[in-house]
Order: sequence, then C-alpha cells, then structure tokens
Amino acid sequence: MTDGLRVEAAPRLAQWRVDALPCYHYRKSLPFRIGLWNWYLSVERNNKQTSVKLFADNSNLTKDSVPAPIASFVTRLLISFPPNQKTIVHPGIFDKQLKHDGFVWTIDSAITGRFVIEIEFLDLKVADPSGGEPASIWASHQIKKSSDNTALSGLTRMLHEDILTDITINAADGSIRAHRAILSTRSPVFRSMFSHDLKEKELSTVDISDMSLDACQAFLNYIYGDVHSEEFLTNRLALLRAADKYDIADLKEACHESLLEDIDTSNVLERLQTAHLYRLPKLKNSCLRFLVDFRKVYEMHDDFNMFLQTAERDLVAEVFNGVLTAWSGR
Repeated sequence: MTDGLRVEAAPRLAQWRVDALPCYHYRKSLPFRIGLWNWYLSVERNNKQTSVKLFADNSNLTKDSVPAPIASFVTRLLISFPPNQKTIVHPGIFDKQLKHDGFVWTIDSAITGRFVIEIEFLDLKVADPSGGEPASIWASHQIKKSSDNTALSGLTRMLHEDILTDITINAADGSIRAHRAILSTRSPVFRSMFSHDLKEKELSTVDISDMSLDACQAFLNYIYGDVHSEEFLTNRLALLRAADKYDIADLKEACHESLLEDIDTSNVLERLQTAHLYRLPKLKNSCLRFLVDFRKVYEMHDDFNMFLQTAERDLVAEVFNGVLTAWSGR
C-alpha cells in the first residue's frame, strides 16, 4: 500500500496527505519531481512535537550531475479540511542550498488526525560553476532555448540598428521598423499580408493597435531571436495573444509552458480563463487541478465569486463539475 506515501505535485506546489500518525512514529513519502530534482517529505511525531522534513535526492551527485538546489519556499500544515481547515505557516525559506541535511520544521504541537503538508516553491536555483550568481531554473531555460533555435545572431543587429528595414509596425503608443521577409518567414499570417494586394503590402505598415510598444518590441525580439527572460515574463500574456493572432506556434508554446510554472492563488483564475480562450489544455488542466485537487478554491471566496459572474458559462460548469467530483470522492 503506497497511496498514503504518494505526494501530489504541480510545477511549483506539492501536497502530502498524511493519515493519523501514531506517537513516536516516522513516515517518509515516495519521491516526487519538481524542477530538476526528485524530492522527499518525511514527518515524525512524539508526544510534544511534530517534525516535517523536506530534502532533495542528492545521493548520486557527481561532477557532471545537477548540483544541490538553492530553494525558496513556503511550508504549510493544513489541519482538518474545509470549511473548518486550520493552517500553520512557516515564515519561509529563501535561497537555502538544500544539501544532505535538507530542511526541518519542528512544530511544538503533537498533531493528531489527518493533515496535509504543503510546500509552495517560490524559486529553485543552481549554483554557477564559475562562481557567479546562482541562476533560476524557471527564469529562462525553455524560453531562451526556443528563441535561440529559431534565429541567427545577426538578426538582432538588423532589428536594433535598423539595417535595411522595409516595414513599419504601429503599436498602440509608438512604432518600430522591421523586415517583411523575416516576419513572413516566422508567421504565415504576415506572409499572407505581404504576398497579396492588401493595405499592409501597399502602405508598408502593419497596425497592431492592441499591443503596447514595449510588448511589440518583445514580440519582435522573440521573432529575431533576442528576447530576454525578464522582458518575456513581463509581456507573456500579450505575447500569447500575438502568437495566437499571427500563428507563431513556437512562441505560443513557450508562453504556454511559462504560464504553467508559477500558478498560484493570485493568478489561477485569470490563467484558467486564458487557457480556455487560447485552447491551452495543459494550462487548463493545471489550473483546475490547483483549484480542485489542492482545494485552493475554498481559499478564494471573493475572487471565485467574481469568476462565477464573469467567466464563460461552460468554463464555470467545468469548474463546478470538478469540485462536485472531488467532494463525492472524499
């Protein structure tokens, strides 16, 4: 029987449901994957205290393997279940390298009955072998890889130095010069604009009035292979909209993967509606799982009520069906 040892894991969230733990007993979870590492949770109880431990599997570290994680996270103990749930929260751990000793939290209470250990990872970093600043594994890995694989370094100079540009992109609050050949190569929608007798071909302009100048610059930077992680993250919803509008599949997928990485209670309902609008199945499933399987829907009364009033009816019905299914399975 391993069900009681299994940890439910999302990209940045882990929950372990622990059945009643007898006094002077120890229990260790099965491994779960978050980021680049396999993780374990353990819990131990005596008649006065309960101790929770989080640690990464560093048993096979070699010169060429992934180094020990540098982690920032919040730990919660959820006692009982909604609507009478009680939560104990650890103040938080920031930029701690978790080697063999891991992280231990001792609560001055002998917790009885069922409870849930929840770990919300805020960031995971790896040390720079050359001694520089540690780098987040979530900041730019997939984004930069996708961008680098679809452009040549010389394109950056062509864009930023206005070399032989032949088209003007009009954003909501400014304009940028670009190259119709490069835009046509990356987008079948642009290619159609410039290949037929449309106003974009005749006037050598493209109006993208639903994008700010900064977002439009990030859009072109991605197309030309020079997008930076902070720029991408700041504008990713606008980039997703542009990727869908201009049929740039790799950009849409990069936005999709990025939006999966930092779902939390402050953005999950917006992400769910975004996933529904742009047909992003992985994001939609992750949001529903976060709300229902991790029971976060019960913590978001005001936001959820607003969602019920404004979201599309079929999406609301889907969320309700998930909640009802979860309740019937309890």
